[in-house]
Amino acid sequence: MSPLGLYEPGSSPLHRLGAGWKFLTLLGFAVLIFVLRSPLALAGCVVGVAVGYLVARLPLRRCWQATRLLIPLVLLVFLLQWWMLGLDSAAVVCLRLLGALGAANLFTLTTRVDDLVTAVERGAGPARRFGIRPERIGLLVGLTLQAVAALSTIATQVREAQRARNAERSISAFAVPFLVRTLRHSDELGEALAARGVGDD
Repeated sequence: MSPLGLYEPGSSPLHRLGAGWKFLTLLGFAVLIFVLRSPLALAGCVVGVAVGYLVARLPLRRCWQATRLLIPLVLLVFLLQWWMLGLDSAAVVCLRLLGALGAANLFTLTTRVDDLVTAVERGAGPARRFGIRPERIGLLVGLTLQAVAALSTIATQVREAQRARNAERSISAFAVPFLVRTLRHSDELGEALAARGVGDD
């Protein structure tokens, strides 16, 4: 596993596929599922994502870690949509959510952050003629992924600490340490970027 807690090493076809191609495929898939309105077609997309996990030959433990937080979210959205707009609308919204988040998780599990940053920098090369530095775009992508991974790790650790203290139902027992650790991480990241001279020009 990478230091970011996202990438799961492997030798599957998805792991070997170029980061740029995977990123473009992910974007195309996201557009597709938000254009489709048929629950049956969207269910097919979700099945396609599940097949992608099988092709990637990812450990069940990692798949569960990546998707377990989605279950209560999808269930809540389904119930709210069913109550307000009906069963068909609830099915469409939740299938879109499952497809999009499942595909995004699969992408991060099979793609190294460094490879993605390199692909983004290469793809953004033509922007240099307009005064835009591709390196900055790549840095932005890398920092975004790092932030998502860091926040996920912090949330998991705080939740485990809550469980150890039998304080799982206390909102403040989660919110306060989560906020403190997030701010501390932001300070450390800012100091690391400053030490590397980022933002000096």
